Amino acid sequence: MAAPKGPTSRRVHLGKVLTKMREDLGMRRDDVASALGFSAEKLWRVERGKTSLPNPKDLKSLLAHYGQEDDEVVESLLVIHRESLQEGWWIPYSAHLPRGMREYVGMENDALSIAAWQPSLVFGLLQTEAYVRELLLSAKAVDETTTEFIDANVELRMSRKALITKEETRDLWVIMGEDAVRSTIGSRDVMTEQYAEIKRLASLDHVTVQILPAASTGYRASQNFALLDMGEPLGKIVQADQPGGQASITDKKPDVGKYSRRFEALRAAALAPHETPSFIDEVQRDLERKWTP
Repeated sequence: MAAPKGPTSRRVHLGKVLTKMREDLGMRRDDVASALGFSAEKLWRVERGKTSLPNPKDLKSLLAHYGQEDDEVVESLLVIHRESLQEGWWIPYSAHLPRGMREYVGMENDALSIAAWQPSLVFGLLQTEAYVRELLLSAKAVDETTTEFIDANVELRMSRKALITKEETRDLWVIMGEDAVRSTIGSRDVMTEQYAEIKRLASLDHVTVQILPAASTGYRASQNFALLDMGEPLGKIVQADQPGGQASITDKKPDVGKYSRRFEALRAAALAPHETPSFIDEVQRDLERKWTP
């Protein structure tokens, strides 16, 4: 039985297996939880991959309740369970992450590829340290965040960026709206560095960056989202930002299909990838003219 490599995706995988076992037997979650002395909420969280059963004996009891007697299957699920209890590198930052983002960062860490749309800001994995810091500082008073919060999120963003700049990189395809690169964050120096970073990353073989011009009459989505290909057995999931900074994550086929179609429509409407550097240069020249007295 193949298994994902990280603790978050392992929890999700195990939850899916357990859910299928229960549903194949026609058992209600409440009845199973009651029979094993769990709360229905606890079993729901396990099946959704939001938490793990802390004791392997609980998993064995659950598998026995489902009549699973194949020693190989039981042992493989116990291995997945044990490894799902490991802490990801991002756990120290959890207190500073909005709801939904803890799960997303864990899934992002395990994704084979990422496809994303960001209409109004430079996509997170392309941001420079100065850009993300200035972005967070600009919202400090409004969101009533602390310096500790900002420092932690800058560190986390830069660590996440290693997904595309260090070993074991994964494919990244980003489409950004023109506003994302025209909006001035911080200062002239911050934006100059950010433009250079976008072009540098876009030149990498595994990174593709497209820009959707404001003048384009093609399709555009107002909501930013990311499609993560988790490989088998998890398949694709989609993350979309919600009001209040929260993130929703789903693997439901209708939702994945809807956002996949949106991404393909955005890709068709955007400039070709090879046009990105020249477009960035044009934006930079326009802003420099405004910056120059």
